[in-house]
Parts: sequence; structure tokens; C-alpha cells
Amino acid sequence: MSKNKPIQVFEYQKLKIGQDGFTETHFQSLVLFNEKNGNKYFTAVHKGILFNCYVGVIQIGGLTIEILPKADNNDNKLIWRDVLLHMLKECKLIQVDNVSETHLKKKYNSVLEAYYDIYLNEIEYLIKRGLIKKYRKNQSNQLSLKGKLLFSQNIQKNLVHKERFYCSHQVYDRNNLIHQILLEGLSVLQHLETRGFTDRINRIMLEFDKIDKVKITPRHFAKIQTNRKTKPYTNAIQIARMLILNYSPNISSGNENMLTLLFDMNKLWEEYIFRILHKYKPATYKVSYQNSDKFWENKRIKPDILLTKEDRENFIIDTKWKITTSNKPSDEDLKQMFVYNLHWESPKSMLLYPQIDQKDSEFGNYKFKYNDRINQCKLGFVSILDSGRIKKGKQLCDEILSKIQ
Repeated sequence: MSKNKPIQVFEYQKLKIGQDGFTETHFQSLVLFNEKNGNKYFTAVHKGILFNCYVGVIQIGGLTIEILPKADNNDNKLIWRDVLLHMLKECKLIQVDNVSETHLKKKYNSVLEAYYDIYLNEIEYLIKRGLIKKYRKNQSNQLSLKGKLLFSQNIQKNLVHKERFYCSHQVYDRNNLIHQILLEGLSVLQHLETRGFTDRINRIMLEFDKIDKVKITPRHFAKIQTNRKTKPYTNAIQIARMLILNYSPNISSGNENMLTLLFDMNKLWEEYIFRILHKYKPATYKVSYQNSDKFWENKRIKPDILLTKEDRENFIIDTKWKITTSNKPSDEDLKQMFVYNLHWESPKSMLLYPQIDQKDSEFGNYKFKYNDRINQCKLGFVSILDSGRIKKGKQLCDEILSKIQ
């Protein structure tokens, strides 16, 4: 494992040049990367970077920066890194089913090392069970006629060598798209600062010596078809996709390779709450995620979470990963929840925030003039931590459901 300690910052914090080994070169690399992505990940400030709602990890050359979520007064960065890993696991953004969470917390110096190790574990597992073979078309010179003779190419290539045949024929081997993707993922790791994994990577690469190197793009992943033979590759392909598509070689002056795995904390919180409710809800509830419906012309509305009880009564939950000092909805949120309630015929809706010191508000009433129907909205607060430890999913689910009952 790499012994380089990552720089750890919280979301909405600044990282200044000169702080913990963060140099002017690193700063320029980040600015260039951010500009190429519409300046959405952070803001360049005087001699530094101001992070926003994106959390995750950035590796520039030998420097690793972890941007951690934070939703209470606890400043323990190790705890919040564990929270991030936990949320990524629950949202299936990191596959750690074969690794206990306790082991996960102790083993890795950074979130990125978790991805590296799990990726290599997956490939080692696939090698052990045997890399799959597939048929593919191949065109080459043969000493005997094999398959279909390609007349024009044969004339061009074998005008002198009459004893050869340029043929198109099928080959049954391991040189297929799936293994080309895994090889490209391994190549990304070779170009990054992964000193603690170098021997493993080189050893695994020997198993791919007859696999063609291909420049992998998003369209290659769209070609993969899942079937009985390819299903064991699912986890490895998912991590390879994240590594390959988030890798930026030579982003600054040709000497700094960069890998970024960044997640919008608002969307991560939203999906995390949905998955907790879906996993631990009572049988009397049905949970739906982002129910989109037409609203006006080509406009659509999409509440985060729709809960439906057996009696077909609906409840709306809209998640907000931010700190609020008010115990009442903003005008904009209130109007939005009013529309959700009206459209989905929901008697209650709740804006769900991470908890600092706040207490839930009481349900406030909307009143629809045309039929005097009462609909309600409130602010709810839940903490993902309990006495410095990650709260159990069942406990968190029960807390959320108790707030709308």
C-alpha cells in the first residue's frame, strides 16, 4: 500500500498552495481539469481551491486529495471518510461485499486505495476461475487456406509469397472487449501513483500479455452484453469504467496524470436515503425513487422519494444535503412540495436534512381553496452518526418513517 498520507479536507473548505504538500503545479492541474468540466467541481480562489458539494478523491501525480462530507460538529476526518465509504457502498458505487466494513476502515490510507484493491481483487478472482474465451473474426496471412480467402488483400500482400493465403477466419481466444477493458483499467493504475500495488499489477498484467491494447471510450462499455459467462465480470467492469473514464493523462504540461472520482453529495444523500428505506422498510410500504411525470408542456416534476402505504396513501420525501438554520421551508421549497403533494395526492411531504442540532418542525398546513383539502409539509432532520459511529440502516429507516406518521 502507498504510505503517502492523503490531504483530507471537508466539502466547502479551502485548500491553499503550500498546505500539506499542495503545490502551484497541483493547483494549475486542478484549475485546468475544472475548466474542462464547466467549473462544476470547485472554485479557484487566490492561491487555492474552494471545494463545493462534490466529495470523493483526486489523485494528481503522487498527491491524493480526499474531499469528505460533513454534516455535524464532528471534525474527525477518519469518521467522515468511513461515512463516505459506507454511503458509496450502500449506493453500489463501490463494491465491497467481499470485504467487511471494519476491515475496510482499517486497511486503506485513502478512498482511492479501496477502489484499487477491490479492482485487483476482482481481476485475481476472475483469473483464478479462468478468463473467458470468445469467438472473434481475424484477418491474417496463413500457410494454408483457413476460412474465407480475401482476394484483393491476398493479391496486395502475397504477390511474391504465392505459398501464403490472406484469410478471414474465426479465432476462439481471450482477446475480447471485456479483457481489453480490464487491461486498460490496469494500464491506468500503472500510470498512477500506486507504489503499494505495483507488484500485484505487474503480476496480473502477465495474464493479459496476449490481449490487444485498445483506447477505451464510453461506446465500448455500451457494447457489453451481460450473460451467464460475463456476469462474474460485472463488478470489475464497473470499477474499470470509473477508472478509465475519470482518468486524465498528462493534464498539465505533460507531466501530471490525474484520476478523479467525485460525487455530488446532494445526489449521494438522496440515493442513500432511498436505498436505506427500500432495504429496511416494513412490508406495508412501497418505496419509489425519482418518479418523473409530465407537469406542463415538456416540463416534468420529479420528487426524490415517494412512499406508498398499503392503503394507497402517498408520502413525499425531498432530501437536502445542506445545513439550514431555519425550521421552516423556504418559499421555493414550500411551493415545490405543494406541487408534489397536489400532483401525487399526498397528504404529507417532508424536506429531509442532515441533523446538526435542529429538531423537526411541526407539520404546517397547505389549504386548497377549491375543496378545503388539508395537505401538510415539514422539515425533518436525521443524523447518519450515533455517538460517533455510523447509524445502523434499520434504525435510520425507522427514524425517517416515524417523522411522517
